[in-house]
Amino acid sequence: MKYDVIIVGAGPGGIFAAYELVQRKPDLKVAVFEAGHALHKRKCPIDGDKVKSCISCQSCSIMSGFGGAGAFSDGKYNITNDFGGTLYEYLGKKQALDLMRYVDEINLKYGGEGTKLYSTAGSRFKTICIQNDLHLLDASVRHLGTDINYVVLENLYAYLKDKVEFFFDTPVASVKALEDGYEVVCKDATYQSKDCIISVGRSGSKWMEEVCKDLDIPTESSRVDIGVRVELPAAVFAHLTDELYESKIVYRTKKYGDKVRTFCMNPKGAVVNENTNGIITVNGHSYEDPAKQTDNTNFALLVAKHFSEPFKDSNGYGESIARLSNMLGGGVIVQRFGDLVNGQRSTPSRIEEAFITPTLNATPGDLSLVLPKRILDGIIEMIYALDKVAPGTANEDTLLYGVEVKFYNMEVEVDKNLETKHKGLYIIGDGSGITHSLSHASASGVHVARNITSR
Repeated sequence: MKYDVIIVGAGPGGIFAAYELVQRKPDLKVAVFEAGHALHKRKCPIDGDKVKSCISCQSCSIMSGFGGAGAFSDGKYNITNDFGGTLYEYLGKKQALDLMRYVDEINLKYGGEGTKLYSTAGSRFKTICIQNDLHLLDASVRHLGTDINYVVLENLYAYLKDKVEFFFDTPVASVKALEDGYEVVCKDATYQSKDCIISVGRSGSKWMEEVCKDLDIPTESSRVDIGVRVELPAAVFAHLTDELYESKIVYRTKKYGDKVRTFCMNPKGAVVNENTNGIITVNGHSYEDPAKQTDNTNFALLVAKHFSEPFKDSNGYGESIARLSNMLGGGVIVQRFGDLVNGQRSTPSRIEEAFITPTLNATPGDLSLVLPKRILDGIIEMIYALDKVAPGTANEDTLLYGVEVKFYNMEVEVDKNLETKHKGLYIIGDGSGITHSLSHASASGVHVARNITSR
């Protein structure tokens, strides 16, 4: 079966690439291959009653399917070059921001109207942070919420389904370069196209490495982010989240000089499991609908580890730590901050007696048996630093869930069009190692689609 363009992966990058192709050249024959389910079939079996923890589904509905890993995220689109990826290094800062704003307009058009755009510009908290040796990064943040984000994806799929051919539950085994185009090999059939866009996200990082080896595409070793998800009463961070919603705060530790950062802040949200390549890690969600909100706020504290020669497997390092957590706790471990600093493991009774109700059913344990000392020391130091701008962060009952790991693909060598050395083969989104966010991944899809249609 032959197409003009084949897109591998129906995450944000793939969806917005398909959308822009249809907008600019509706006569193109486009196919999208996705290893996971269609949106309406994406249901995590964890219900807190009969199923209380991850059962390792063959296709994780949280991580794969239409919408990618961002489908059940809290739908934060950060419009900034300060974090979320290095797309601007390829496109230029103005063009990268323009593309992110264009993505924002589409989200508003397809169900996101009425959602709030937050901004750190001119915030008094920037001064307060600097005075306490913390650094608040600049960004405009569109918060859709997990519920509205799902509506936007539903509407985008409704628009695309009759214009683009979707193949769900169809993992791509390999991509082959032909004399004039590309061949996508699946279990039961092969498909050909003139142009091919690969957008497989972080969960496709291992697969992406194999494709790069097969096609001799140069890559560079990337990083892995390792840390914990913090959960505390929403009132502790309310003065920040009410005004900024998402505050990206960076701190350099005194002990080692490592940078620790907040990530994915979810006001009145819930902590959730993630399954990446069979490894159970932790993440967070939040909702726009007040009826679905909780009394807690959660966010990640992450330490980025970059490796030099001869070690190249940064993701393998992160996986080994996550597997250790899974081995000790049967999944995610939760520990009170007070227990951690006092050198004792948390027990079910200590968690139950705490002045906070956990939103995730995790195993009480000891994170010091899992996380390397350097990383754990940095996280503890950061919690005490945050306590100065948000008193109560370092309370004994603050909960730490571990581990949270952000896997990044090896950074793939592409040009300013995000095209590899093979003409017509593009690699976009988080699977490229270039973008690390919904907004950057979506923008990369638009950029590539415009390049294809301009030819």
